[in-house]
Amino acid sequence: MLNLLYWELFKTFAKWRTYIGFIAVGVLIPVILWIMWIEGGDFIKYQLRSLQSEFLITGNLFNGWAIAQIIMNGLWVHVPALIALVAGDQLSGEATAGTFRLTLIRPVSRARFLNAKYLATLLYTFALVAVIGVMAVGLGLWIFGSGDLIAIDREGIVILSEADLPMHFLFAFALAMWSMFVVASLAFFISALVENAIGPIIITMTVIAVFYIITFLPVASVEGIKPWLFTTHMNVWQQALRDPYDWSAILESVVVLGAYDLAFWGATMALFLRKDILS
Repeated sequence: MLNLLYWELFKTFAKWRTYIGFIAVGVLIPVILWIMWIEGGDFIKYQLRSLQSEFLITGNLFNGWAIAQIIMNGLWVHVPALIALVAGDQLSGEATAGTFRLTLIRPVSRARFLNAKYLATLLYTFALVAVIGVMAVGLGLWIFGSGDLIAIDREGIVILSEADLPMHFLFAFALAMWSMFVVASLAFFISALVENAIGPIIITMTVIAVFYIITFLPVASVEGIKPWLFTTHMNVWQQALRDPYDWSAILESVVVLGAYDLAFWGATMALFLRKDILS
């Protein structure tokens, strides 16, 4: 299995499209940091203007941790497309190139072959999110320095101590990675249905867009299905920037996202085991 995984990773990272996500992130994050440097903290002051009238706020709040949080809030809209670009090509790319016949006649079961491809897809997703985390936090702290973080979201305001922030952000990126695995699993599943590399990207982003619209639709008739949509739980990483943690909400999101991973993997396996490679 390890040998299969090695070759699937080799094939994945031998394709130029695999590096589009890393190049995009490598360009976009420095651009965001440059804009924030020019902006000079006005964005943070705008967020805290209502608090400054009632509280005395001191310290370096325009720091690398705050910038990393801003980057996380913005990039997760675009990261799914970068993941789908690679995950959606894993099976459909083989079908387009006509290499299934050569690959599957080897004395390796289809299940092991598929699992190796799926693990390679998850490892690519892990690598992309890890690069985002290292660049956002590392460059942010290097340019803007450190300090406490005032985390503001729909649930309220939390002040996190500088000493506790490394663990909070490590947990946040771990949860973000877990949510991105669902995007990878969805694109991987769709790649088993089609035989071109563009279809999985378009279909994956369409499904995510529809789910997001339902998630944020302020209509009572869809409130009952929102907890079951994976897009409702995609921002679970924000729970890591709270103190104390809401473990019930985190566990619920982790379980729902994990269930989608298993469902997409199981559906892909069922399709691939019956796939006709001769036609």
